[in-house]
Amino acid sequence: MIAGSPYLVDGRLADVIAAIQAMGTYKFYKLDFEGWADRITANKNQALYWRNVFEQHPEFFRLDGERERASLIWRRQYPKRFHVDLEKHLGREEFEALPDEQKKRVSRDPLTPSDIKALIDTAINLHSRAIESERARRWWIPLASSAVGGLVGAVLGVFLHAK
Repeated sequence: MIAGSPYLVDGRLADVIAAIQAMGTYKFYKLDFEGWADRITANKNQALYWRNVFEQHPEFFRLDGERERASLIWRRQYPKRFHVDLEKHLGREEFEALPDEQKKRVSRDPLTPSDIKALIDTAINLHSRAIESERARRWWIPLASSAVGGLVGAVLGVFLHAK
């Protein structure tokens, strides 16, 4: 990681955006890392990579208490009332009337396109700020390079003039 910001890792912004889209729209709001790796990249072998992405971006993602499954924070704020098979939001009474076995097929509502856009815009802004911060941290490099170059030139000038 460069300068402490996970956004400066190559390809990270694209990965965060991909995760936001997949996690915001998939019928179940929470999966294990292997499940998200499969949903996002069609490669379950990347589970550890995605776990790292989720852990390094707590501004968007949270792990469950056992730290085995991840979810999108915004989506966790919705009540569990989205029936994944019927693809519809259930009222409180409808949910309560479901048998326990059917309640397992209820998740949190998917995010709307405008919700997803807001999260993606936030990720882009955080990425841009990380780049600007990195540039600001390096303001002294051109100045130091010029000073070192001038010093080397002066030393060489003295040696060449002395001969």
